[in-house]
Amino acid sequence: MSKSLSLTTEMRQQQKLTPLQVKFVRMLEMTGPEVEDEVQRALDEMPALETVDSEEQFDNGSTEDGNPYTESGNDLQRADFRSDEEMPDYLENSASTTESSLSELSNLTVRPLPSELRSSFDPSRYISQAPAISGESLIDSLQSQLAGMPLDETDRRIALYIIGSIDSNGYMTRSIQALTDDLAINEGIDTDAETVNRIWQTVRSLEPAGIAAVDLRDCLLLQLRRMPRTTRSVTAIEIIENYFDLFSRKHFDQIARQLDISLDNLKDAIALVTRLNPKPGAQYAASEVDDRTRHITPDFTVEPTPDGKLTLTMLNNIPELRVEATFADDSAIPQGAGKRQEEARMFMRSKRDDARDFIKIIRLRQETLFRVMSAIVKLQHDFFLSDNDVDIRPMVLRDVAQLTGYNLSVISRATQGKYVATLRGIYPLKKFFNEKVHTDNDNVTSNRIIAEIKQAIGNEDPAAPLSDRIITDMLAAKGFDIARRTVAKYREALGLPVARLRKKL
Repeated sequence: MSKSLSLTTEMRQQQKLTPLQVKFVRMLEMTGPEVEDEVQRALDEMPALETVDSEEQFDNGSTEDGNPYTESGNDLQRADFRSDEEMPDYLENSASTTESSLSELSNLTVRPLPSELRSSFDPSRYISQAPAISGESLIDSLQSQLAGMPLDETDRRIALYIIGSIDSNGYMTRSIQALTDDLAINEGIDTDAETVNRIWQTVRSLEPAGIAAVDLRDCLLLQLRRMPRTTRSVTAIEIIENYFDLFSRKHFDQIARQLDISLDNLKDAIALVTRLNPKPGAQYAASEVDDRTRHITPDFTVEPTPDGKLTLTMLNNIPELRVEATFADDSAIPQGAGKRQEEARMFMRSKRDDARDFIKIIRLRQETLFRVMSAIVKLQHDFFLSDNDVDIRPMVLRDVAQLTGYNLSVISRATQGKYVATLRGIYPLKKFFNEKVHTDNDNVTSNRIIAEIKQAIGNEDPAAPLSDRIITDMLAAKGFDIARRTVAKYREALGLPVARLRKKL
């Protein structure tokens, strides 16, 4: 059997990102606070980079060496390609497309945050804070309560281990037998399940009521049993203890018949249950939580003016940057033919180039975000005037691309994790991207259908909630011809249960 060797030639075209483009993509995906941190890190690590003092505000229209700054963001991207043949199509046509499209933004004033205001800009005005929570963590609270209890050293160590097995909502995450085994293996405490169970009951007696429960039913019972014994509390305990499945499915008529009580008495007991806390541990702060996980800082504001126009403002605390004078001035670079002089020249030029690239990337990011947001405001002009979800028109990435000239991936990255503040709330930019719903009206979007479903359920009779079929018929009467399964999908997206589970006495 003979073997033969052959030589083939294959041509393959592959596009690769330059290092500067990779840095730009990474910067574009960052949120505002992350970019501020990145700028501060760069200032700490780059000797050639500096901020401009407030009294000598650096002109946005000038480069770091004082010459007029005339390059656009597209020009900066083109500079990364050696020839026009290597340039992507979206950059070749973007200059005329962007300038002509965005220059036609009727009834829209766009402006970045003025440089003279950046030093005093307070983003807290536009920060959406989470509910205030105590600075003490759940574990800290339980441990402080445990300190005042008469326990010997071994029991105290077991109790502390049990507390460490409680999740952030206040529930036990391990069984008694698993805890017993863990104590022997991890802590060297040789004990039995009966002892661990006894100390677990002690932990369950701590505040808040319901702590260390194994499930929701157990949590509700722990809270009810600490209440004064009244007809209402006893009835509530019996419902949760013996009829929890019927209660969770809201079969109230069956519960009333089996308990042989009136619907008014049942309603009283259920009202008591609904006031209980299903997550007793959630009221405490998590340990060492970064403050930035507790709020959202928007990147833009859009505000209507009395004459019906819109003002778009870009919010950030990014300082003005420039190349430090020693590195920017060629005359300051060491001259001579010695090895040390050559190394010094290479060092200063390298650091200067790094600083210039960083400034270029920051400027390109700001311009890209601003152009993308300008296009969104133009396309969703009616919504920003009314702040009503019904006015959100169909819009996809391609629509923004046609106005800005940017690639779809650039737009996707520019809108990921970014927010805009209006007079009525703060919205993620992804909210405004939605496909058309297949109806007779081409302007109907999923947001419009969701708003109609939300309104219908919000106005329903709590004693006789609307089924998905009835909501479908109501939408059809308004001209929205969609399937019942579509209504169910959007209802679930709103976090609303089926009609039977929304029923209230």
